[in-house]
Amino acid sequence: MMLRHNVSLDSVISPNLEAQPIKELERILSVKGSQAKLVGANGEQITIPDSVYQVLHQAVHAMASGKVVSVVIQDRELTTQKAADFLKVSRPHLIKLLEQKEIPHIMVGTHRRVRFEDLVKYKRQRDSKRQEGLKQFTQFLEDEGFYDDETSELDQ
Repeated sequence: MMLRHNVSLDSVISPNLEAQPIKELERILSVKGSQAKLVGANGEQITIPDSVYQVLHQAVHAMASGKVVSVVIQDRELTTQKAADFLKVSRPHLIKLLEQKEIPHIMVGTHRRVRFEDLVKYKRQRDSKRQEGLKQFTQFLEDEGFYDDETSELDQ
């Protein structure tokens, strides 16, 4: 896929015609221990850096699975509004998390900045806690008899 520099796409949906080449690309990128190279129109070759390779591999895998791919470009340090948007919370809630030291931040003058890596770490921990809580709640409901054999028979 070739994009002009002045074109900005939020998401990419691969057409059905590209399904087979994308599957082949996924197979090639999945080979362990190989170094992927990019070959320009003039034959010039360059080894793809590992960080770029990881992004490419994830995007191709998602496209091969029929998913829509979006690339979100983030600064290393985000404003509180951008950080709140990333976490899908309100800015006041994010400020509360920062003040409670749930998420580290730095001060740039009078403005707070949050490192992207810290946001990702917090989000993973939050999601893990939510998943564990959901498992415990489901187990509680099963133990209390809220799920019975009739319900599971209907699902089959």
